[in-house]
Amino acid sequence: MGHRARIMGASILALSWAGASAVAAQSQDEATSVDEIVVTAQLREQDPIEVPFALTAYSGESLRELGVQEFEQLSAFVPGFLVQNQSPNNPGFVMRGITSDSGEATTEPRVSVYQDGVSISKSRGSYVELFDLQRVEIAKGPQSTLYGRGALIGAVNLIQNRPAIGQSFGEAEVQAGDYGYAMVEGVANIALGDTLALRLAGRVKTRDGFVENLLGGDDYNSIDTQAFRASLAFAPSDSFRYDVIANWQGDEASGTSFKSIAYAPADPNTGAVLGGRDPWDGAALTPTAAFDGGKALGLDREVWGVTGIGRFDLNADWTVTSITAYRQFDSYETFDADGVSLPILIAAEQAEGEQWSQELRLNFDNGGRLSGFVGAGAFHEEGSQRTPTQFDERIALAQLAGFLDGNPFAVGSNTLPAAAYGSPAILDPILTSFGLGAAVPGIRNNLKPVHIEEATNTSELTSYDVFGDVTFAVTDRFEIAAGIRYTTDDKTTGYSSRVVNGRSVLGGLLAVQQLQGQIAALVAQGTPQSLAQAAALGAVANAIVTGLATPGAANAPISAAFPPFGLTAQPTPNNGDFVYRDLEDDGLTWRLTARYDLSDDASLYANYARGRRPKVLSAGAPSAPLSNPNFTEVDAETVDSFEIGAKGAFMDGRLRADGAVFHYSYENFQTTIQDGTRFITANAGEATSYGFEGQMSFQATDSIDVFGTYGYNHSRFEAGIYDGNRFRLSPDHMASIGMTWSLPLQGGDVIIQPTYTWQSEVFFNDDNDIPALQTRNFVADLIQDEVQDAYGLLNLRVRFVSGSGNWEVEAFGDNLLDEEYIKDAGNTGDALGLPTFIAGRPRMAGLSLRLRY
Repeated sequence: MGHRARIMGASILALSWAGASAVAAQSQDEATSVDEIVVTAQLREQDPIEVPFALTAYSGESLRELGVQEFEQLSAFVPGFLVQNQSPNNPGFVMRGITSDSGEATTEPRVSVYQDGVSISKSRGSYVELFDLQRVEIAKGPQSTLYGRGALIGAVNLIQNRPAIGQSFGEAEVQAGDYGYAMVEGVANIALGDTLALRLAGRVKTRDGFVENLLGGDDYNSIDTQAFRASLAFAPSDSFRYDVIANWQGDEASGTSFKSIAYAPADPNTGAVLGGRDPWDGAALTPTAAFDGGKALGLDREVWGVTGIGRFDLNADWTVTSITAYRQFDSYETFDADGVSLPILIAAEQAEGEQWSQELRLNFDNGGRLSGFVGAGAFHEEGSQRTPTQFDERIALAQLAGFLDGNPFAVGSNTLPAAAYGSPAILDPILTSFGLGAAVPGIRNNLKPVHIEEATNTSELTSYDVFGDVTFAVTDRFEIAAGIRYTTDDKTTGYSSRVVNGRSVLGGLLAVQQLQGQIAALVAQGTPQSLAQAAALGAVANAIVTGLATPGAANAPISAAFPPFGLTAQPTPNNGDFVYRDLEDDGLTWRLTARYDLSDDASLYANYARGRRPKVLSAGAPSAPLSNPNFTEVDAETVDSFEIGAKGAFMDGRLRADGAVFHYSYENFQTTIQDGTRFITANAGEATSYGFEGQMSFQATDSIDVFGTYGYNHSRFEAGIYDGNRFRLSPDHMASIGMTWSLPLQGGDVIIQPTYTWQSEVFFNDDNDIPALQTRNFVADLIQDEVQDAYGLLNLRVRFVSGSGNWEVEAFGDNLLDEEYIKDAGNTGDALGLPTFIAGRPRMAGLSLRLRY
């Protein structure tokens, strides 16, 4: 599919170039910096100064000049916003400390991501390429009255460039750099008469991985992305316009470098050490040729959607807007979850989603004291997440016993090859410790080098909402506003789990161990009744041990005494039946704002908003084989938000600055906890967040512009087992600073643009990697090392722009100081006492050529 997609992409780009033969300007005067942009964050056109909440907005041209092609790069220049990109399939969007990243079909997003007014918030379909954009708006704080049910704590809105009626023009850009980087991008706007226009845009981007694959094959963390867009606009009059926008994106990246730092990478066949332990050193992750039908490490993802946007001016005061959309994503990602060279655990995630939405909105604005809108929407979504896992039970048993190296006192030497873990010398002492007696040889021989099981969660959601917002100008300088949204949801959650190739012998052993613990407790009570119960449980344990020691135990007949044990998840009835549960939920969200104009170019504002994350019906594996799954209703998460801010343009507009202080109080804070090797949603109780955000741009001279951002965010839990912990992926401090220096030369201008972004210490899990809080793990993690200390990244771009503006060349470098950092830690391997670490991008450099026609 990748080769075919590249050919198609090259063809579309060539067609775009050929179709853009006329020299023309853009349909809009695109802003070249934040301070000139017009936004629609309140669903009407405004200067950012007029918006009564914290808002960061960049034009598409500004993003291009900063070198921003994806969300992770964008977030470095937005106070209070962080995006973690493990892969395009597994991003984390963090707004003022709140993370939205779960891939479960049942999970509700907290941070809404919108594309032309349509929610694309589901994690596995939300990470899209940023190209040919008119602008990006990032609104902080609860925004559900403006952006919908999922905007608990903020929203990101991508506004794509639409066709310009009556104009034909185009542009193309080619980039190349180290690590095999190559990117081709093109745009063509084609006039099809006086009322119809077509716009084609596309990007094809590849880059080799930057963590070496020490076992051969593709290096880890590569990029292989194709993204294309076709949009058609019909505008028969000044009062009516209809746009149809079709987007498609495909990603085929190599495997993510989930790497253990406790064990050196080694040859799994010989045990020979191949490299260092640091996350940015080479990795030797286990090949997966036989896993789940032959899937190799890496990602295969496709996202596409079609949106229709109609706007009809009933008269000068009233406007009707209709947004109709269909969207679908399908992704499959395979990863080595343990991060070591031995084939302990291979895992994958197959996520699918399909959604349809319709919104109708009526806006009123006559230029007087009253303006606002009312609307209604319908949203239907179906999704699933399947998670197959494959274990080598022999090596997993050694890890559970703390004997992975063959010597519990030589952790990290990793000198034993994979085959050694099937030997009696390794396994028999461990099995003897279970009190298995004569059954040890039989159970050792039955432990499976390949045990496969899978769990699947599904969700179907139908949601309806009505909403309204009104702004009243009390005086020429003072205005107040109020908004409300009512939402009702009808959800169905499904769950299935099964053992794919027979029962887990290791899972049976763990069941025996649990029974032994119950027997010991009953014997300690010493009563006749407890001793009788202990004897009965002893008989059950002995029957299981006998079954596990019998040749062919994995596929022996199923009985009440010898069920099909799972290792990470017990099977549902009939080894894989789906069990469903329904949930109905409804709720209100609202906002109140007040704004006072100090002058035509400065304002003060205050707002209070209630955000709500709908109830979640979380599904977990059965407690015993062949029983029903565990469904847990997690109460709706609510947040009360208070914000005060100021915005202004000073010195004849050369200086623009804004700042805001905020305070959040959460109830029923929904967090993700690890249950074995799976992640489920749970209620963590109360939490509080407060902080400050500021941003500025300053035209110091005719040739020098300076810009910067700063965010302080103090987010902490205040109840439960996480009391006092920091929110995950939430540094207390984030900052960026940069400048643009223009130097006129013969035939054009040289523009020098350095930027520096910095963030403070960050934890990657709400448990802050505290050993006492990892009690659900199969193996305790006793070291608090899943943390990234403060670090900064220096980037530089130097370009020459021709006097005509029709062409430019640029040299660019990212992370010029080659800062070594991690972007994530913990992950699935943490459950086995094998936390994994993902390295951030090293220093990268390249050149680009851009042409306009």
